[in-house]
Amino acid sequence: MPLELMITPEEVEITAIRAQGAGGQNVNKVSSAVHLRFDIAASSLPEEVRERLLKLGDQRISGEGIVVIKAQKFRSLEKNRLDAMRRLNELIASVAVTAKPRRPTKPSRSSIAKRLESKMRRGKLKAARSRVAE
Repeated sequence: MPLELMITPEEVEITAIRAQGAGGQNVNKVSSAVHLRFDIAASSLPEEVRERLLKLGDQRISGEGIVVIKAQKFRSLEKNRLDAMRRLNELIASVAVTAKPRRPTKPSRSSIAKRLESKMRRGKLKAARSRVAE
């Protein structure tokens, strides 16, 4: 069951910046891209989620433990803001669920026998390809 974690808008710092790439006449006038900054240490997330988020080797997380997301997919500032928040929530949700520990299993006796039999068959086939001794 996934843990439902909500991030309040006060914990996130959103700055409007100018987007890169094509944009026509408005490219140098309108700041429609969004730069989102989220401080993991100062957040209201549970301690174990914060630790897993800091251990995550994601390039969006700086050395100081700040998540930086740049959203410039849309031409609208509001859509980019929502996209950045969605991506932050996805990042947090990815570490919110703990992975079930793997229990090591042993191959069955029949599967071992089948494997060895197929290896023997293959070896005999290859041996049959060699020159016939006279």
